[in-house]
Amino acid sequence: MAQPELAGRLLDVIEQDILPLTEKGVAAGNKVFGAAILNKSDLSLVLAETNNETENPLWHGEVHTLKRFYEMAQKPDTRDLIFLSTHEPCSMCLSAITWAGFDNFYYFFSHEDSRDSFSIPHDLKILKEVFLLEPGGYAQNNAFWTSSSIAALAKDLDEATQQRLAVQDARIRDRYQRLSDSYQSGKNDNAIPLN
Repeated sequence: MAQPELAGRLLDVIEQDILPLTEKGVAAGNKVFGAAILNKSDLSLVLAETNNETENPLWHGEVHTLKRFYEMAQKPDTRDLIFLSTHEPCSMCLSAITWAGFDNFYYFFSHEDSRDSFSIPHDLKILKEVFLLEPGGYAQNNAFWTSSSIAALAKDLDEATQQRLAVQDARIRDRYQRLSDSYQSGKNDNAIPLN
């Protein structure tokens, strides 16, 4: 898969498929995290989902997406799929992606973004306290999967493509910032343990 096509498609899925679900989720008191599954062969969308921690604190965006994927009557083999996460997965979600058999995942926001831009520090706190890992301290390429930020996919592209993707990147970041502000203003009203 050509990197310009993949990077652009991943941003499109975030903007067109995940974000509308996340807007509804945040309005219901959930966090801003979401995920999607795409076919490797043609980058078509299999499923998009968002965080549903108000129902169950384990339903992070990635885990809730995997739950919904395994509820599908007909589902492709995970080795034929791409896993996309809006935010770099936490330790629970990293494990869930691994246990589900995905050989890859891509993400938009980093752990540091979750902590610094969205005021949700729990991923890094758990990595540090439970696993003794610094941010990004897990093996991004290992025997199970290869992972990459969308920004890393885009960094070596031609200047025109980089500029086009940068405009979309900024638009997505702006929407997420508004969602984060909304979540933060109402998070004390929900029953999520680590809000």
